[in-house]
Amino acid sequence: MVSINYFNPWLVFSLILLLIWLVMFLVRKKLRKEMFYTSLFTMPFGLTEPFFVPAYWSPPSLFNLAVRTGFEIESLIFSFAIGGIGSVIYEFIFKVKHKKMSKKEMHGKEHKYHFWALFLPIIVFFLLILFTNLNPIYFVSISMFVGGISVALCRPDLKKKVFIGGFLFLVLYFIFFLLFNLFYPNAVYNYWNLQAISGILLLGVPLEELIFAFTFGLMWSSVYEHIRGYKIR
Repeated sequence: MVSINYFNPWLVFSLILLLIWLVMFLVRKKLRKEMFYTSLFTMPFGLTEPFFVPAYWSPPSLFNLAVRTGFEIESLIFSFAIGGIGSVIYEFIFKVKHKKMSKKEMHGKEHKYHFWALFLPIIVFFLLILFTNLNPIYFVSISMFVGGISVALCRPDLKKKVFIGGFLFLVLYFIFFLLFNLFYPNAVYNYWNLQAISGILLLGVPLEELIFAFTFGLMWSSVYEHIRGYKIR
């Protein structure tokens, strides 16, 4: 029997997340539409990998694409999987119903900042790139934190889902990473550029990965409702 250690750890990492996505997709029929469309929306963000290689990490990849081009297939799988998981993890655990907002609600006092709440993270991301020397992982996490807070302020009805969603995704990602480290105990030391970041590990998991997980869940837990104009009850 071939050991899991024989396989590319980044590909295994991404495929296991995709397996979690598939289980959630099959178990909760009512969440399928939200999961699928949010995953498709998130998947192209995997093309931002050249920002992170080698500044943040240098992962092994199919055909050695990460090192040769900065782009790789694993990032697309990873982005697709976490997009769907992050968007529905709150609904997967708690009973939630969606309801389309009325025109009056859509043009309410808070919701008039809808456009800025959606695009502010992108603006912040590029401002950080242009005017700071931070590692790219911090660009992303700060931008998503700003995005999550903006959604909470613009849509108070989603505030609970924003923060609990961030926490739930953090817990899931942390547990998943701990299990990953059992099979690939040296992966963090071999592939993450720990000297370029804090170097702080929590049970072997880079602090920056956990910050990323929380801020991703913070923003992505309500991105579907915000874009589609749904409220939850």
